[in-house]
Amino acid sequence: MVHDTTMCGDPKVWFPMRVTYSRELKIKAELDRLKIENFIPMTYKLLDADTERPHRELVPAINNLIFVHSTQERISYLKQRNKVLEPLRYILDQTAQEAHTIMTVKDRDMGNFMRVASMTDDSVMFLDDECVIGKEGKHVQIMGGIFEGVEGVIRRVKRCKRVVVELEGIASVAIAYVPAALLKEIKRKQ
Repeated sequence: MVHDTTMCGDPKVWFPMRVTYSRELKIKAELDRLKIENFIPMTYKLLDADTERPHRELVPAINNLIFVHSTQERISYLKQRNKVLEPLRYILDQTAQEAHTIMTVKDRDMGNFMRVASMTDDSVMFLDDECVIGKEGKHVQIMGGIFEGVEGVIRRVKRCKRVVVELEGIASVAIAYVPAALLKEIKRKQ
């Protein structure tokens, strides 16, 4: 994680942000209108399963979360001036030395996460924190296939070893299957 709390002149970075009352898609539409890069992990869920007309719908995979790529100065300004963006809330880094440090994500880590999390089929699964806490694994890079170049950690998820791409303290997504022949162990980059 990168931590930057300066208000003036800070570079464009990825901010994971909370959104109240499941307004992620409304906020995404407004950010898109303003041409501000953003990302919401999406997945298909079966809705109305107990009715005569069950259907699959594309919905946010992680409730009340959106990633915004901008400067802290611009986001704070828009939160004050734009009624639609007012519900955006910075996420504070609980592990930081300084109090009130706003959490950000490095471009490289966000790129890895988006490559995997943008898949809406059964090739990926989103994990809650309980699935990944305390389980150390090898850091690997995928050397072929649709996820070529993605870096992650080998974790045991649902009794199977999987490549997991983590944004520490924010979100994790596991790739359902990667042949061992396509994995190369790497040293963890800081």
